[in-house]
Amino acid sequence: MDSVAACPTRPTVTHLRLSAFKSHRAAVYPLGPVTLFAGASGTGKSSALEAYEALARLGAGARLASVFPDAEACVPERAGPDAQGRRGFRIGCTTAGPAGTVRLDVAVQAEPALRIVGERLTADGTTLLTTALRDPGRATVQAEWHTAGSGAPVTRAPLPDDRLATALLPLRVAGRTPGQLRVLAAAEQVVVALRSVFACDPQPHRMRAPVAVGAGRLRRGCDNLAEVLHRTRTACTRRHARLAAMARAGCAGPVAGLDVEALADGTVRALLDRGGPAAGGPGAGHGTPFGRLGDGELRYLALALVLLTGPGVLAMDQVAEVPGAMQTLTVLADGFDRGLDDRQTTSLLSLATGICADGHLRLVGTVGAAGAVHARETTGAAVVDLEP
Repeated sequence: MDSVAACPTRPTVTHLRLSAFKSHRAAVYPLGPVTLFAGASGTGKSSALEAYEALARLGAGARLASVFPDAEACVPERAGPDAQGRRGFRIGCTTAGPAGTVRLDVAVQAEPALRIVGERLTADGTTLLTTALRDPGRATVQAEWHTAGSGAPVTRAPLPDDRLATALLPLRVAGRTPGQLRVLAAAEQVVVALRSVFACDPQPHRMRAPVAVGAGRLRRGCDNLAEVLHRTRTACTRRHARLAAMARAGCAGPVAGLDVEALADGTVRALLDRGGPAAGGPGAGHGTPFGRLGDGELRYLALALVLLTGPGVLAMDQVAEVPGAMQTLTVLADGFDRGLDDRQTTSLLSLATGICADGHLRLVGTVGAAGAVHARETTGAAVVDLEP
């Protein structure tokens, strides 16, 4: 049982490492099924999630400039340049999965030019990949990866300095020797663990207006919540019923269910079904339009929907080549308790810990002082306290 727990079948990120990133120095944060960062303003709660999302995007193959449009802001304050006038930051993570414990560390140069200047991939203490900047005049790094064949113990090749080498390895390694297979397994574990991420920050002011019916995939700001409910109420009836139960637990007044009304212009709007006559007269629908709900109620409903659904309903980069049963979705929620009252916060925490207990979903978020108190009282939630 211990070995199964140590090497889960679904790759997951177990530690976030911020060696030098904004206000973080030499920091290692353990990540469990539900992990919430707490602390005073300016302690780095949001930047921890920013670093996680950056790693996720790099793991998906994004270029460095798109991930860090303001890279200089990621350099720790008061960090002076080295002898060559270079300044940068270092982030990384540890994953667990079929390949064992795999660690990724990335060094990024922000000045004078944005580039990845070093990367290291290790599995159970064995270095499988390293990259280093050899010639500042070229847009490449020199990569070396473990082969353990009868010939050379490593393979060397130049790789782009604006992409994560770990994400490129499956395209470069043939997989003919046990060593190459080990490198591939470790790289793929990290990539799968990082790519299965959905970052969300519901924006109530953008969730009130009716929306057009489209693909029905929930966007980061949850502004198309009504469109997604239009899809899930027929395609995911069980989850829709659970969301209605969450609405009853966290919204003011009687709630019989959730409904979606099609308007004459082809758009749809979401409604709280009050279980009685139309709430606002003729044409108002059989309930309260979401446009009339408070900010806290809208954020609460959006976060509940995110926790209850999956990659097929969320606008995220899916790892299509990996079966869903082998993936764990990680939700990043900055300001998880923002605008919520105590009842809503405890209800969402209970939902999150219950769903995340089976291993298919993980939650990493930030909370304020009140949210941290509720999280500490919730079995299955871990609070990481950040100090000024």
